[in-house]
Amino acid sequence: MINRRRFLTGVAATPVLVGTPPCIVAAASADAPVLAAPASRVRPGDPQWPSGADWDRLRQHTGGRLIAVQSPLGACREAPVGQTCREFFREMKNPYYIGDDVALTQSTGWVDAWTSQPSVYAVAADTANDVAAAVNFAREHNLRLVVKGGGHSYLGTSNAPDSLLIWTRRMNAITLHDAFVPQGCERRQTAQPAVSVGAGAIWEHTYNAVTTQGGRYVQGGGCITVGVAGLVLGGGFGSYSKNYGTAAASLLEAEIVTADGAVRIANACTHPDLFWALKGGGGTFGVVTRLTLCTHALPEQFGFVSTSIHAASDDAFRRLIGRFVDFYADSLMNPHWGEIVNIRAGRRLDIAMASQGLDDPQAEAIWHPFLQWVAEAGVDIAFLTPPVLRSGRARQRWDPAFLKARIPSAVQSDSRPGASPDNIFWSANLAEAGHFIHGYESVWLSASLLRTEQRTRLADALFDAGRIWPIELHFQKGLAGAAPEVIAAATDTATNPAVRDAFVLAIIGSEGPPAWPGLPGYAPDLPAARRDAVQIGKATDVLREIEPEPAAYVAESSFFQGEWQRAYWGENYQRLLEIKRRYDPSGLFFVHHGVGSEEWSEDGFTRLAGQ
Repeated sequence: MINRRRFLTGVAATPVLVGTPPCIVAAASADAPVLAAPASRVRPGDPQWPSGADWDRLRQHTGGRLIAVQSPLGACREAPVGQTCREFFREMKNPYYIGDDVALTQSTGWVDAWTSQPSVYAVAADTANDVAAAVNFAREHNLRLVVKGGGHSYLGTSNAPDSLLIWTRRMNAITLHDAFVPQGCERRQTAQPAVSVGAGAIWEHTYNAVTTQGGRYVQGGGCITVGVAGLVLGGGFGSYSKNYGTAAASLLEAEIVTADGAVRIANACTHPDLFWALKGGGGTFGVVTRLTLCTHALPEQFGFVSTSIHAASDDAFRRLIGRFVDFYADSLMNPHWGEIVNIRAGRRLDIAMASQGLDDPQAEAIWHPFLQWVAEAGVDIAFLTPPVLRSGRARQRWDPAFLKARIPSAVQSDSRPGASPDNIFWSANLAEAGHFIHGYESVWLSASLLRTEQRTRLADALFDAGRIWPIELHFQKGLAGAAPEVIAAATDTATNPAVRDAFVLAIIGSEGPPAWPGLPGYAPDLPAARRDAVQIGKATDVLREIEPEPAAYVAESSFFQGEWQRAYWGENYQRLLEIKRRYDPSGLFFVHHGVGSEEWSEDGFTRLAGQ
């Protein structure tokens, strides 16, 4: 099972200073480039493919940062049982190793969907000017263009064969601001604490800078090796989203290179239409090179609750699920709680939830009724692992030194010689490193299902779906129960409006170890993967039946998502498409099921007739 995470401030015609609520900004309209739309992209071997002299010019324009990409799988294809190949697959369980290799992605593929394949060339960008040079080159030569930062895309959007890659890994500077005002907003917004982050930075390094060292909080993701830029562009949920909102709603300003090669600043006052699209609209509007996010005062404590509960019969398990649904609706659907509950095979309920702003006695008082009910349920329901409720200093939540010294089982370290001691990742995410995906589905469940008269229907659906395949309930990835200002801020993002009414994101998935089809000794078990995918689809269909208009989270969803425009963005899609056509009329920035991708072939190389 894969384990992962309309408030419009009017701006008057005459600028005035207004008190801007943290992370809540305005939207308007802007100018945009006009570019010709090619019928197709070129591939190596085509007469129009750039010459060696052309590539040399790009290398010069980028300060020598053009790389001819070589796949590290070469040694495995030559000697699949050799020591070099064994070491390579061992390193594929280290997300830092994967992230530092231009040819690799954090997932190796998805059955019958995509396989990780390197680009022909990559620009290892250091600056926005490097990115602009690559964008101009790709546009002028009609190349398929790919952008990779953290490389965590489940849908395979950070890789494509026969392409030019813009690799932002080196653009990882992190700068804290005590008083930040977006460019051009000096007379419209008040200054607030913020952090500016390069497009190649990951969340662990960002949390360490903002929280451990800076004593502030920034809304980011749960998996700490995920790239900051990709998470924000996709929407972005973390453990405490019900209190701090989404990462997209935290965006104050972005530096972005658009399809015409211009380096633009997008915020509420400059290119505000583009700014709105970047807040959850996906990565097809340009190449983001820097983001500035608001930061928040840090609570005294973060905490967690964990336990595993077993039911001896189906009837008892159904009662257990129903009791937890009641408990969540009555006690946990508020800004204090987030993270995951798993409905597992063998009639097991695993709880691993996170809290903010509560000490141990407060958390214990909240959980006591439910835990007491389990303890007194008799032989039919019992704890497999005793409940643990614990809180700690919020400033240590992502402190590598503290975690390695005090909770060593919780983290893994980058084991490469000379690696930074700050390079850690959660042990719970180890299975995801280099994984090959069998199936992955998500659906937001609306808070209307928690009404008293609907709870039995919800519990029955969870029970029925869980009998087919395990379910992860990500409570931090739905905003129902959040503070009004959090809901208001989310309204001014491109993320599907369904998230505002959802109390949880249900995720159903399966994976295998790193694998490449056709590679002897390291090929995935495709028949087994396909069987998993069928069962995952059946389980998800049970949950979709209780939702009138099922919506999915673009960053964690199926490669084969039906009606993806509505599922991902709902009523926001048409506005996103208009902005896409304004800033990228040639369709230079293509990703699978990204805004405007319906105008192109599945591989992004051929514009469809009539488009």
